[in-house]
Amino acid sequence: MRRLPPLTAVEAFVQVARRGSVKAAAEELALSSPALSRRVQALERFVGRSLFERRHQAMILNGEGELLLARLAPALDALAEAIDIAHGEAEIVRLKLAVTPLFASQRLMHRLPELRGLHPELHIDIDTGGHGLARLTEGIDAAIVVARDVDPSLHSRRLDRNRIFAICARRLVEGEGAIRTPTDLQRVTVLIHRDMPETFETWREGAGLPPIEPMATDFFDSGQLMLDAAAQGLGVAFMHESHFDDAHDERLVRLFDYNVASPYSYWFACRRSALARRPVRIFHDWIMANIVRD
Repeated sequence: MRRLPPLTAVEAFVQVARRGSVKAAAEELALSSPALSRRVQALERFVGRSLFERRHQAMILNGEGELLLARLAPALDALAEAIDIAHGEAEIVRLKLAVTPLFASQRLMHRLPELRGLHPELHIDIDTGGHGLARLTEGIDAAIVVARDVDPSLHSRRLDRNRIFAICARRLVEGEGAIRTPTDLQRVTVLIHRDMPETFETWREGAGLPPIEPMATDFFDSGQLMLDAAAQGLGVAFMHESHFDDAHDERLVRLFDYNVASPYSYWFACRRSALARRPVRIFHDWIMANIVRD
């Protein structure tokens, strides 16, 4: 019979590949980092080649590692599923998803019952902290972010395309001192999201307007708080058309009528190796079929 590597070494390899670091994988398997490293090294000795590029606090699969993961991960997942069935336990698969709060509240949460109906075994841990892409090597399985583009080393899919809207409180366009022309922006505060820093200048240039210096520019790391600030009359928010439409807030109005495409989009992203994992694959296929907006 052909000799096989220890199952513990295979499990360690797959977890490090999926998590991107020995520390995160060790926590997942309740092992010390040195013990996990030894298991990975044992598999590398067994196959006779290195499977990772070792970087500071990160383990990146090389070409040989990617190929081996694509073959081993489904088999390991199938083995785990078979053991669960043998034990009579209901299968639960878990996804750790980083997502921007506004996308979650406007476009995701109300659709999750539909996903649960299709896949009752899938459970999602939702993380609304920032820097979702950077944390794909720190235990996050997949991320939904707003960005111009995504590192090509990751698997990514664009979820929408948008126009930039100037959004403000309805009362700011009524009565004396109302905002009526783009020049009036010089006497108000402009509200900008930190992940979309070029929205105002992109809008101005796309509208063919001369330089405009607003009274002040306030930055937010929360889209929902930006909408709330705009609704309270604290400034003019430069956000996406979908943010305005999905807010369904009668206090808000769109200023002007310029048709300017945004350089930013929502993206789904994960490490390429993560697509071999069932929870990532389920969520990826569902979101691409149900939430993409062209």
